[in-house]
Amino acid sequence: MFLRTPNIRGDDVAELQTQLNRLGFNCGRVDGIYGQSVVDAVSEFQRNMGITANGICSPEFIEFLKQMGSQSGAGPGVAAVRESIDLGNTDARDDARLVIGYFTGGTQLAHAILRRAKQSHPLATSVDADASFQAQAANQFAADVYIGCEVSNDDGCIIYFYEVPTFVSVGGRNLALRVAAAISSRVPELSVRAIGIRHPVLRETRMPAILCSMGPADMVALTTSSLALAITDAFDAWREDPLHEI
Repeated sequence: MFLRTPNIRGDDVAELQTQLNRLGFNCGRVDGIYGQSVVDAVSEFQRNMGITANGICSPEFIEFLKQMGSQSGAGPGVAAVRESIDLGNTDARDDARLVIGYFTGGTQLAHAILRRAKQSHPLATSVDADASFQAQAANQFAADVYIGCEVSNDDGCIIYFYEVPTFVSVGGRNLALRVAAAISSRVPELSVRAIGIRHPVLRETRMPAILCSMGPADMVALTTSSLALAITDAFDAWREDPLHEI
């Protein structure tokens, strides 16, 4: 494997990221994408091993990495630790860079969230496109947080955050839990829960991210104002202490 455009993607890349992170070579969140952060981690590993640092992941490299990884244990890895450190250094400023994205049916709710968010965070903005484009836009904007909205035909509300077997976004999970609790309090008619998944927009964003999937549509339409208030209040509370799991 090597860096190319478009990036190589897949479970093999995710396993490579997991092994490198566990050995202390930070290649970012485990997203299954062979991007520049992975190349840098591979090159750093190669330099430490005294071999040519070309960023290319050959079959021989994989075999050597597996041998080293067999002694590394099964901890969360440096990427998860790095995210926690970064969150601990977050300053709850008024100029938070917040991106609100929306998918099918989520336009009204996203705009309501954006209007409320801009009262405290003037750098908040919105984006409407497919998942990969939204993630790219949030990354280029250097967003502190991404919040996505969609409306489904299902009863109840699910707040998704990024999680795979070898990595969980601590910031995304804690924000999702806060949003779920806030919605339960303000809109008790909706059943709500937080779930970790591997969704493209959550995987490809480089900041804590959640996706709010709401339903049924008629209930969401009636409670849009309350939902927007709950989500923005939860975001502000999370900014004060992003490492606190409620």
